[in-house]
Amino acid sequence: MRFCEFSKKEVVNISDGKCLGCVSDLIFDECKGQIRALVIRGPAKYFRLIGCDSEYIVDWERIVRIGPDVILVDVCVDRILHKL
Repeated sequence: MRFCEFSKKEVVNISDGKCLGCVSDLIFDECKGQIRALVIRGPAKYFRLIGCDSEYIVDWERIVRIGPDVILVDVCVDRILHKL
């Protein structure tokens, strides 16, 4: 699967049904040549109109299923939200 295919998929948390957004980047383990985590832009500031100052980082192990349109994850949102 190519990155452009990942970036078009929405990421949904199965524990609360919340859509986290779309994949914006990937974190790789250079030594093993594997994907370590998905990066998703965090919630936008000011009524979702102006940029964001955080991002969600979802470990690869937290992915439950990758479907044709959606990536299902099982995470605690408070633990994966990181300030930029």
